[in-house]
Amino acid sequence: MSLYKIIWKESAFKELLKIDRVFIPKIIKAVESLATNPFPRNCKKLFGTEHSYRIKIGSYRIIYTIYGVQLLIEIVRVAHRKDVYR
Repeated sequence: MSLYKIIWKESAFKELLKIDRVFIPKIIKAVESLATNPFPRNCKKLFGTEHSYRIKIGSYRIIYTIYGVQLLIEIVRVAHRKDVYR
């Protein structure tokens, strides 16, 4: 099985830096695990999109898009659950 390359949108990386420091290692670990398994057990497909998914890490959500042909995952948003879908 091939590994997916993970890229971060600049805005998502800035959101990550604003998160409580306790959650950052957990979020990074979850994102890194997407390289081997882009569809973990706790992922959900977002309605109205073809290739976007979300995973939960505590009260935070990671929104990502999978480009299967290119073996690429783009991290789109990382935010608290009350703000992530706005």
